[in-house]
Amino acid sequence: MGYRELATRPVLFWVLVAVGARLPVAMAPLAFVFLVRERPDGSALGAGIAAAYVIGEVVGAVALGPRLRPARARGQLAAGLAGGACAFAGIGLLPDAHPVLLGALAALAGAVPAAAPGGLRALLTAPLPEELVVKALSVESVLTYAVWAAAPALVGGLALGVDPALPLLLAALLMAAATVGLWALPAGWPAEPEDRRGASMARTLARAWPVYLTGAAAMSLLALAELVLPALLEQRAIGVGWTGPLLAGYSVAAAAGAALYGLRGSWPGSLRAQSLVLLLAVTGCVAFAATARSLPWIAGALLVAGLLQAGVLVTRVLSLREALPPSAHAAAYSVMYAVVGVGYGGSAALAGAVQSAATPSVTVLAGVGFTLLLIAASALGDLRLPRAGQAPPGSGSR
Repeated sequence: MGYRELATRPVLFWVLVAVGARLPVAMAPLAFVFLVRERPDGSALGAGIAAAYVIGEVVGAVALGPRLRPARARGQLAAGLAGGACAFAGIGLLPDAHPVLLGALAALAGAVPAAAPGGLRALLTAPLPEELVVKALSVESVLTYAVWAAAPALVGGLALGVDPALPLLLAALLMAAATVGLWALPAGWPAEPEDRRGASMARTLARAWPVYLTGAAAMSLLALAELVLPALLEQRAIGVGWTGPLLAGYSVAAAAGAALYGLRGSWPGSLRAQSLVLLLAVTGCVAFAATARSLPWIAGALLVAGLLQAGVLVTRVLSLREALPPSAHAAAYSVMYAVVGVGYGGSAALAGAVQSAATPSVTVLAGVGFTLLLIAASALGDLRLPRAGQAPPGSGSR
């Protein structure tokens, strides 16, 4: 089966809803920075508001994702997206409000719709035959990278060319449109009674911790590429203006990689082996970029890293589906969403600490070492990770 089998009205509606739900998320951090940059200490304030937003996302994904119920998921997702739309609108309409209020609204904007990524992924894959799931996840990855590639240009153009509050008002409008669009999607996904007889949802989700750790490792590499790249280019006497084109190229390569991964029905090795091999290859590319001396080599390393990173994204989602029962998939996607946010934040904190005392290239290599530790822990834990339908050690038969 090819991508043409996905060209249906339900999938098209899902794409429109997903864009409306995810573009505000991609726009938010930079939009906060532009909103308050003219204030005293505007850069620090913008970073603080963005941090509050990310913390809200992490907390919301962990708290709300596992509470999604298959039979009424659409209503729960709609409530979350509507709340997020109101919070974004509040920030856009009150740009001069006290920083504490802006931070609280940003945390709310991150938290209340945080179950949407996992819930929407479940709504996409649940009605599809198993042979189309890989292609559907590849399409989702292409969409994700396209959204993240477009968001900075959209925010910059609106904030600098029209009004700093406009990106946040657009985010509110998009999220409200996604709320309405949810009613064109299924109400939920089938519940499986046999999945409710075993361990609690928390214990079920905890079984897949090595897969979550792989997600954190992958996101830590992305943080290195985004946050240290300007300083690395400056260290190599390369114009910092190349940062944007290089990161855009990374995103385009990742979108292409996701499409290529889905073209083939299966790849050699298990899903988890594929994920670890691809992640090690991406780590090698990032390390090579840190030691490269010229722009073409750095660009080539980032393009290859983006191409392979897309495979990591798809395989880790498929690994979650393999490790956990269907009733836990949406909750697991939300936990993964939270964990990758923690991975990004942890790598950013490490990069900031190391860069204050070392060169940018050493900072990247330190981050690569941190990523390799996460990969090693994930690989060791993976040896004991049960497959779907297999009871975890000590649980007895079901």
